[in-house]
Amino acid sequence: MSTRETDRVAIAVVGCGNIAAFYLNTLPRHRILELRGVVDGNTSRAAAYATYYSVPNYSSLDAMLNDKTVKLVINLTNPKSHFVISKACLEAGKHVYSEKPLAMSFPEAVELVRLAAQKGLSISSAPSRILAETAQTIWRALREGAIGKVRAVYAEMDGGLIYRSRYKEWMNEVGIHWPYKDEFEVGCTIEHAGYPVSWLTAFFGPVDTVTAFATTQYTDLGAETGVEALPPDLTVACLRFKSGLVARLTSSWLARSDHSMRFFGDNGILSTRDVWEPKSPVYITRDWNIRIGPKTIAVPWRKKYPFALPPNNAYVARSKLGSPKALARRLRARFLHLRKRVDFCLGPAELAMSLRERRACRLPPKYCLHNTEIVLAIHNSLETRGYHKMTTTFDPMDPLPWALPRSAGL
Repeated sequence: MSTRETDRVAIAVVGCGNIAAFYLNTLPRHRILELRGVVDGNTSRAAAYATYYSVPNYSSLDAMLNDKTVKLVINLTNPKSHFVISKACLEAGKHVYSEKPLAMSFPEAVELVRLAAQKGLSISSAPSRILAETAQTIWRALREGAIGKVRAVYAEMDGGLIYRSRYKEWMNEVGIHWPYKDEFEVGCTIEHAGYPVSWLTAFFGPVDTVTAFATTQYTDLGAETGVEALPPDLTVACLRFKSGLVARLTSSWLARSDHSMRFFGDNGILSTRDVWEPKSPVYITRDWNIRIGPKTIAVPWRKKYPFALPPNNAYVARSKLGSPKALARRLRARFLHLRKRVDFCLGPAELAMSLRERRACRLPPKYCLHNTEIVLAIHNSLETRGYHKMTTTFDPMDPLPWALPRSAGL
């Protein structure tokens, strides 16, 4: 069923850096979102996006905040600006969807969630891939008991030896370069750990304690990257959930690229190869035990788990081709990323739909705050000696209706 024009939610995008293209390219898939304009402190970048996507360009942040038609703001600014921009939007009466993290410090993240609650507004944050097919399929398998009781989870978020890549040449189709200096200042954990963390907390509930180790192995890249003090480029964390489950999460910019997750249960292993990849297949692996004399040899047998798919899954949004130069940029960006486009607008669309339907968002504020606390605890473990007792919690969450356990529909 198509969304009526009167039911659409007017949005604005603040921040026209490299990541904005990932949002604007998939925005047409979601009729609930009506883009009113973009704004950036760098007016040339805002103009580039406004021209490429044929959308209005606000003259300033205040001009956008004073636009009474805008109900929801997508904050895609530098992570160090997330708190200031999100706070300004909330104070102006706007709902907020922020790129990760909510804020670079936990007290600031708490302040944002409290401010939103005081004003009767909604605030949510990336990542939103818990709403996509792979995460929902895993969630369904877990609820169906496909591998029995889960005892442990291993999650990898290794991005490869990024410092030796050609990162200064990375550029999206709008012509905006990858902000390597900002990325390196923020670090691999804040940039990437939120993906598996957001899945784990949705599946298994709140975390009780975080025990982490962090190290910076490349300490002499100041001249090359322009970053005076590099954050940890390798972190290893053990999360103990209130349910008793434990998970080990590794994040790095050192080891070979690996974004896999494995769930170890009494009756097998549930896994997916890449938490970033759209529709990454989900597998169940079980051991066939073969006895040869006094020895028992375990022979693994892997089977693909049936994928959960949302309604109207066949719909594919048509992308604007643009000029030959823009098309060349798009192909070049796709080649450099070597990855299918991910629907970054799942989160904003879910928040907008919750506003229209007057229900709780499936990425609720307390859930986002809990995930932020976990990621910051891992990132800051170099200074905190590694142990952190969680102070936040959130209510249990449910999967999307199209991914409920199959027995629920019988």
